[in-house]
Amino acid sequence: MKTTEVLIIGGGPAGLAAAIAARQHGFEVAVVDSACPPIDKPCGEGLMPDGLAALAELGVTIPEEESHPFRGIRFVSAQYAVDASFPSGNGVGVRRPGLHRAMIERAAEVGVSLHWGTTVTALDGDKVWLRNEPVRARWIIGADGLNSRVRAWAGLAGAVCRRRRFAFRRHYRAIPWGDCMEIHWGPRAQLYVTPIGKREICLVVISRNPQLRVHEALLDFPAVAERLQPSQPTSTERGALSVTYRVRRVCGGRTALVGDASGAVDAITGDGLCMAFRQAVRLAQCLAAGHLDQYQSAHRSLIRRPTWMGELMLTLEHPAWLRKRAMRAMATRPEIFANLLAAHVGTLSAAKFVASGLALGWGMVTA
Repeated sequence: MKTTEVLIIGGGPAGLAAAIAARQHGFEVAVVDSACPPIDKPCGEGLMPDGLAALAELGVTIPEEESHPFRGIRFVSAQYAVDASFPSGNGVGVRRPGLHRAMIERAAEVGVSLHWGTTVTALDGDKVWLRNEPVRARWIIGADGLNSRVRAWAGLAGAVCRRRRFAFRRHYRAIPWGDCMEIHWGPRAQLYVTPIGKREICLVVISRNPQLRVHEALLDFPAVAERLQPSQPTSTERGALSVTYRVRRVCGGRTALVGDASGAVDAITGDGLCMAFRQAVRLAQCLAAGHLDQYQSAHRSLIRRPTWMGELMLTLEHPAWLRKRAMRAMATRPEIFANLLAAHVGTLSAAKFVASGLALGWGMVTA
């Protein structure tokens, strides 16, 4: 590989999505990554319907035997619980390596050139250095995560961090006890419970405390701990940062950023993968039109809703009395929660979203 039209640095889901989307527009595409597949990363492992729709647009199918459906989202806090179904379709829980394998298969199917175990050492104009070998590319895409070197090499630095939290994930051999992805709110953390198989669930704890691990956090969630009492872990605990930040410029010259390299929202939204898939599709459209500069405004539009939803959800984190009032209001009027979930997956109009927010605020005042 001495030349290629599109060179993508980073072979995770964001990079593979960008590669597939670019191939769908007829570009010659190569992906390089220093790791070897399948690549794992601690996350909640739930894909909501809009994320699945974005994957379908790329032609990626998650095998049924490697996933588990869930109909909606359930919030649980102290004595209150409220749930709602997605407006259309189901979400699925899938282990991250399973998702990665499915995307690799699709990338290979459409003709992406995949180069694993390949280290990128520098970027200079239209040249990318793979150790000591230069490769020329018409377009260079950075999909190399939060600490993106491509972002720095291309002079697109200037990321503004708003919030940093810590997430820890572990899997358990247990029969899923509900048909929703659950978010449990506690005094120190949020606990995600995602069904990922007929006999397996994924637990993720997210907090501001880098020392808070899953086993200790479960002390705050006795109902979940009791359900897990006879269960055995099926994986070692792994941690990751959950960072909310934005990047002032996501493209410049012949270089563009996708996925976490281009900015991120808190993991509580569950929107990271869907956002990356949508960015990949839009970026490929801009490349095909020959107008990379249009990607900047498109990216800003794509990240706006997840950012709002993340801020809204995290208002429930503290103080406890505010969360109690919000949960009571939504439990009393479940349609409010249903509308907010519809807004979260992008199927609710702005007017109805505002109306639901006002209804929630009034419900909290009168709760």
